[in-house]
Amino acid sequence: MKTKIFTMSNQHRDKDSLQEAGEILRRGGLVAFPTETVYGLGGDALNRESSRKIYAAKGRPSDNPLIVHICRLEDMDALVRQVTPEARAVAEAFWPGPLTLILPKSDLVPYETTGGLDTVAIRFPSHPVARQLIDCAGGYVAAPSANLSGKPSPTVAKYVIQDMDGRVDAIIDGGEVGIGLESTIIDMTVQPPQILRPGYVTRQMLQQVLGQVDVDATILSNESGQAPKAPGMKYRHYAPQGEMCIVAGDQEQVSAYINEQISRDKAQGERVGVICTDETAGTYRDAVIKNAGSRGDEESIARHLYTILREFDDEQVTRIYSEDFAPEGLGQAIMNRLLKAAGHKRIEL
Repeated sequence: MKTKIFTMSNQHRDKDSLQEAGEILRRGGLVAFPTETVYGLGGDALNRESSRKIYAAKGRPSDNPLIVHICRLEDMDALVRQVTPEARAVAEAFWPGPLTLILPKSDLVPYETTGGLDTVAIRFPSHPVARQLIDCAGGYVAAPSANLSGKPSPTVAKYVIQDMDGRVDAIIDGGEVGIGLESTIIDMTVQPPQILRPGYVTRQMLQQVLGQVDVDATILSNESGQAPKAPGMKYRHYAPQGEMCIVAGDQEQVSAYINEQISRDKAQGERVGVICTDETAGTYRDAVIKNAGSRGDEESIARHLYTILREFDDEQVTRIYSEDFAPEGLGQAIMNRLLKAAGHKRIEL
């Protein structure tokens, strides 16, 4: 398959190219595109064959649900059996934006899109290119992240092309995304509502609208054996090629331990990488050092995380150590992704 590349920005959107990409989606093809979170791999959400193509392009298990992206709040109504006042309130508070709602699906949505579930995951992105593409495509675009299954999600088009060239019909290069982590997912079919995947919209933010909000117990632990209700719950995700470990504890102890491991691993022929912060970058030596930003700026850390993991692959790093982060607020989302990338390998000093 020959993959067509369209290049544009939020400020300079190419209407003709977006119309062409929308027609590809209407015909059942696949188009990768930028959102405010990560790049998505889009197909017609109401076409069961398009959803099958998405799973095939990613090498993704077919019981891992896809998120249906819309470009108008009212378009949610056709996708679900009933929109409760609670669901509408949270949608109106955070849409368009990086929040996905899980609701009971209508007959309009094929099971191929929902991973066989009677629920559907819906998101209304804020990214102007994404919204215009969805509109051109007919209003309903199923889109997981635009990477091969298990690899770090792409936040720049370079890595979309690396994974998807020849697998999809078109890629829209919209530059670097803003947030860098996938959307928060909240299950609105249970009481109290439950966060299944943390993201930029935090529990504290959701509680201001919904009152009590629970968090799925597997977010910072190993997954259960149950079928996933939302993307990213069951399978190993976000993983670099190198073996990864998270190290928690006092900052000086963490730096000393990682430096010891660097010396040991290098003696065994490993190429070692470290994920650190502004506060600790100068404490490491003789490794591929990746500074994610200041601990006081979690948005910067989130935005850089996946690109750092991809760069380790580019530089053929075989062993990775990451510092720990606070498991609340946006830090919860950062830790969720790091733990999945490390296969939940974590050392507490």
